[in-house]
Amino acid sequence: MLRVLTLSTLFPNAAQPNFGVFVENQTLRLAACEGVELRVVNPIGLPPFPLDLHPHYRDLRSLPEAECWKGVQVARPRFLTLPGLSGPLNPSLLVHAARKVLRRWQAEGFHFDVIDAQFFYPDGPAAARLAREFGVPFSIKARGADIHYWGARRACRAQILRAAAEADGLLTVAQSLRQDMVAMGMEAAKIGVHYTGVDLDRFRPLDRAAAKAKLGVTGPLVVSLGALIPRKGHDLVIEAMAGIPDATLLVAGSGPEQARLLALAEARGVAGRVRLLGGVPHGQLPAILAAADVMALASESEGLANAWIEAMACGTPVVTPAVDGATEALDRPAAGRLLRERTPAAIAEAIRSILADPPAAEAVRASAERFTWQRNTAGLREHLQRLCGTVQARPGLPA
Repeated sequence: MLRVLTLSTLFPNAAQPNFGVFVENQTLRLAACEGVELRVVNPIGLPPFPLDLHPHYRDLRSLPEAECWKGVQVARPRFLTLPGLSGPLNPSLLVHAARKVLRRWQAEGFHFDVIDAQFFYPDGPAAARLAREFGVPFSIKARGADIHYWGARRACRAQILRAAAEADGLLTVAQSLRQDMVAMGMEAAKIGVHYTGVDLDRFRPLDRAAAKAKLGVTGPLVVSLGALIPRKGHDLVIEAMAGIPDATLLVAGSGPEQARLLALAEARGVAGRVRLLGGVPHGQLPAILAAADVMALASESEGLANAWIEAMACGTPVVTPAVDGATEALDRPAAGRLLRERTPAAIAEAIRSILADPPAAEAVRASAERFTWQRNTAGLREHLQRLCGTVQARPGLPA
């Protein structure tokens, strides 16, 4: 029996059902394996009163501190956070919140063998401290922003590198991100590339005209997925729409940029052809992606975006800057276009070229067929078993 303690600040809940769906998919599949017992600690950061009354946090306050989430036991202990200020302190605050849960679970008989941290910061440094206290090996997975954003902040970078040095194993979502980690000073031999997965039965090509009709769209359709934050570059895709006559843009995602993006569409004269859908349940994405002629994601940085893989699995080519794992995902011409310049003009030109000569849906889908959840699950289980089998036991907490 392999007993896994998954530590993740990225994990869905009733208030944020799309938050960290990719972590949920990976976790549920590992938990479903015979011979694996898995529990999740998903710490919830809340600011002090009265800041926690803000609409952004109001629904989080009412979440249960423990629940069975889709068949897996999940604890959601609260930890204090000060947005924009407490970043360097978050690992310590997270440890304080998680420690009580781990002690209780051990008292109940869940003697976990390994800690699997799903985001490098703050999860990674917290996992390092908890692993020392409880005498188990630990692994950390890098996903993109945890390295590129938090790794650029001096106080956080030092904690990231210390956790990496102490970790028994490291994973990353793309070869390019692995290279960035090595450049930061992490040990290359310790880092394994662990690609994401896609459900090829759910994300598949459909009759595109019929799928568009269900969305009330006629003519060319461009879709963009992701949180409405500056890094995702939705503003660049909206500006590009001015150069793609008669095309409709659907943006699936929620976030603080919504008002600015709506104003931008109005200012550029494309408001009638741009629809912001808000947060779309993950189960509804296959129909939207299969309806699109192009999926355009103008991110400034990504590890290896699930949106790229899911779009290609639906037979929809991708337009995205040649950043991070994009060159690994879009590994053939049929997959789409890698942009040399992250500009509205370059985006518009790439979209027009695909619309003028669209690849066959099955040729696009072939790019995604390497990314299966079966391979993802098998790789993660083997990685964690190897850590448990090769790392000498360390002393745990005193009785």
